Amino acid sequence: MKDLGLVRKDYSMQQLLETDAHENPFAQLEHWLEDAKKVDPDNYNAMTLSTVDDNGFPNTRVVLLRDLSRRGIVFYTNYQSIKGKEIADNPKIGVNFFWSDLERQVRIRGEARKVDDAVSDAYFATRPRESQIGAWVSEQSMIIASREVLEKRTKEMEARFEGVDVPRPPFWGGYTVFPIYFEFWQGRTGRLHDRLSYRVDADADWYIERLAP
Repeated sequence: MKDLGLVRKDYSMQQLLETDAHENPFAQLEHWLEDAKKVDPDNYNAMTLSTVDDNGFPNTRVVLLRDLSRRGIVFYTNYQSIKGKEIADNPKIGVNFFWSDLERQVRIRGEARKVDDAVSDAYFATRPRESQIGAWVSEQSMIIASREVLEKRTKEMEARFEGVDVPRPPFWGGYTVFPIYFEFWQGRTGRLHDRLSYRVDADADWYIERLAP
């Protein structure tokens, strides 16, 4: 891996100027998501989620964006997972989108709160049955003895719910991330990238600032 320091790419596809940016960061995010969907429809909604443990160490993983409104962004997970436990202790989280084909990145900071049970129920009902069963099977983030443990529990849950709809597990559901900060990054030549940040003030109004690359 001696060539890692020699990897180079000059970003030159697009620009991000204040005159091009939406006044509202949620609208700007939606616009960029639509662009990403065109070039990578299978992964455009993948986002890196960062939480912090009780020792101050960050934990980072990729989750899927499942809803976007002018209030927040939504993802779903096991509430008893590491991320769920860390959010319960410290709801302040970070989110990152990166779309290599568009030379774009979005950073978000905010607080995560559980969505209403009815919202989680409605989303869970849209999942493939195999994924619904999987939600019951996996004690997410817990140590297990072998793959066979999952396969055995899968058969047990398939038998348990045979012939009936699979209900949402009470330990599984959604979070809405309520952002307080957005940063939109567009790669530019010579590493002089465009970076526009959105910060919210006490009146819930957003204002834009340009950051040095």
